[in-house]
Amino acid sequence: MPDYVPHTDDDIGRMLADLGLNDVDELFAAVPGALRLAGGLDLPVGLSEYEVADEMSRLAAANRAGDLVCFAGTGAYDHDVPAVVRAIAGRPEFVTSYTPYQPEVAQGVLQALFEYQTLVSRLAGLPVANASVYDGATALVEAVNLAVAATGRSTVWVSRGVNPRWWEVLRALTAGRGLDLVEVPIVDGVTAWPSADAPVASVPGQALPAAVVCASPNVLGCIDPLRAARAVADERGALMVAVFDPIASGLLRTPGEQGADVAVSEGQPLGTPLSFGGPYLGMFAVSHEHVRRLPGRLVGRTRDVHGRTAYVTTLRAREQDIRRERASSNICTNQTLVAIAAMVQMAWLGTGGLRELALRCARGARYLREALVRVPGVTAAAGAPVVREFGLRVALPVATVVDRMAEEGFLAGVPVELGQEEVLVVAVTERRTRSEMDAYATAMEKVLS
Repeated sequence: MPDYVPHTDDDIGRMLADLGLNDVDELFAAVPGALRLAGGLDLPVGLSEYEVADEMSRLAAANRAGDLVCFAGTGAYDHDVPAVVRAIAGRPEFVTSYTPYQPEVAQGVLQALFEYQTLVSRLAGLPVANASVYDGATALVEAVNLAVAATGRSTVWVSRGVNPRWWEVLRALTAGRGLDLVEVPIVDGVTAWPSADAPVASVPGQALPAAVVCASPNVLGCIDPLRAARAVADERGALMVAVFDPIASGLLRTPGEQGADVAVSEGQPLGTPLSFGGPYLGMFAVSHEHVRRLPGRLVGRTRDVHGRTAYVTTLRAREQDIRRERASSNICTNQTLVAIAAMVQMAWLGTGGLRELALRCARGARYLREALVRVPGVTAAAGAPVVREFGLRVALPVATVVDRMAEEGFLAGVPVELGQEEVLVVAVTERRTRSEMDAYATAMEKVLS
């Protein structure tokens, strides 16, 4: 019997006999008629297995991702996934594991998540990290919710340098709470924070913010000074939320060293390949002061009755789960398998490996940016230092450039709107060779001519 046809007529007959029913209609008799579908589903005639496989292959062939050299970024990057990550994270013990509510049978998974938390804590420079949330954008929403709960305020200042797609998620998930999101502009690649006594446009009554949110590197790839955001937060009595990048952390000071109360990131660059949008990984770290508002799951290390090291989920039973309307989060899970993959890659790279990886990206980005700004019709969108990606102004509409570059064999980058201006953000990972970058610059010159 094929796996995709789980119940034969005999199976259904035996089930109905056990229930004392004559047919399937009696099984669903308790469902009101108004809720039941009349006349059956309007579905096309079924296909054979090989016909379905052929159709799926045809649809998959419409995607050109596999035959384009990827220079796209802004949250999803074409980094190498070492074989060791696939070998360890792909073990059945991790792939098939379930929620570790019973620690006595889940020590391996809990230990792996504890190690993940430890490494994220080191990347962020903050003492506590959770076992992850859904993705980077969700992590930002949770950080804002934490700040609102901690301060009792309802206004949040967010740098325009935060990824526009994260902005969309933040707007959608905070609208129902009545929060005011105030956009702070970026000038020449860095956030133009107001001085202590300067008014901020569009802030009703100059309401004090619950949080000041800054991304570094930001959406243009520029290093945005987090110390400036910390100063603004101190002037207004707000929390400082930093959006950081795990790869750039190999070169930059941690958010914690620069004063962040909360640090969030997208963990996809660590061990997760590009896969049409997910699953991804939200990294979340926080200071000790706010640990009881931490979203998601937290794994702790303790000792059992025999004195042996043991791992358990901690704080949960008496924290967010019982706060009801006072809870700052309703997330009670995590991205276990993706987090384990990230943990393996972080451990495999180590401090020196992460630095080398970040350096290769930074050198590649510098090389390509210098080559592109020599192309007629291309200028840099900002002058601030960059790590892995950078913004460009191009002489044609960005969408046109992206389409024409695809014809030349390149996924050219990501269009990003900054106010009335649209720029092309180009990313360079360690997978990009010098010959690919030279070919990209040649193709760009051809497209713009």
